[in-house]
Amino acid sequence: MTPTTYEGRLELMAAALDASREASEILKKGFRSHPNVERKGRVDLVTEYDRASERFLRERLERVTGIAVVGEEEGGKRATGVGGATWFVDPLDGTTNFVHGHPYFCVSVGLVVDASPVVGVVVAPELKLEFTGVIEGEPVTVGTARCDKDARRSATRNGLPCVVSDVGQFIDALLATGFPYDLHTSADNNLDTFVAIMRRCQAVRRCGSAALDLCHVAEGTYDGYWERKLKPWDLAAGAAIVLAAGGELSAYDGGPLDVVVGHLLATNGIIHSALLDELARVPVSVYPAAPPPPR
Repeated sequence: MTPTTYEGRLELMAAALDASREASEILKKGFRSHPNVERKGRVDLVTEYDRASERFLRERLERVTGIAVVGEEEGGKRATGVGGATWFVDPLDGTTNFVHGHPYFCVSVGLVVDASPVVGVVVAPELKLEFTGVIEGEPVTVGTARCDKDARRSATRNGLPCVVSDVGQFIDALLATGFPYDLHTSADNNLDTFVAIMRRCQAVRRCGSAALDLCHVAEGTYDGYWERKLKPWDLAAGAAIVLAAGGELSAYDGGPLDVVVGHLLATNGIIHSALLDELARVPVSVYPAAPPPPR
């Protein structure tokens, strides 16, 4: 299973899909069971199911593929050097939803080679959705990143091919976004941008899972998605799936996406420049930090 060839990446995707399906069974056992909750931060939650899912994924992926794993709960060391490949694993993306019995959560497993997301698997057990994406080579980057039109790529939703939408007018676009965990304490919290963009497009959705938001761009449900302060395990899988489905990725300023920095813009490619322009129109840090919540 070599991460440097398309055929090898297909094999790695299959291994990641098998592992993600089994990890999702761990999550299903805890869904709507009122699990014990710990707080990593003010609103950043973790449960025993996050940890059990990650332990399983880490052991399986490292044993079967021989590739290093970096996970949300237990960390890990990213591969270094030219051609270095790393799995970025979110064992339960949408923990807050999971804790409250909301079905919008998933297992997210993405393979990054050097700095490029090239394989993605997202399994949402309660939604009965599975997404996969594999691309050949590295994304062509001229500011934004897209797959070379002649490169082999594959994106699927429940085993069937999926592609990004063909919506071309910003006013007709259905978009998605999210808010950072420091929403209550940081002025850089996306609220000002959310309000401004919502007035310029058809609608904006906020569902609580970055991985699934990206998958909905890949399948054509959303025409675009933006979010700040994401972690590599939040976006690696979904970013690969968007690229494989013919979409476009960039940072907020239109430069190359950096999975470590995590300021992400993903679209169908047609409205990408329009969304970049709209984001640039909004001054950052309009809203002050909120007071402490009531007890």
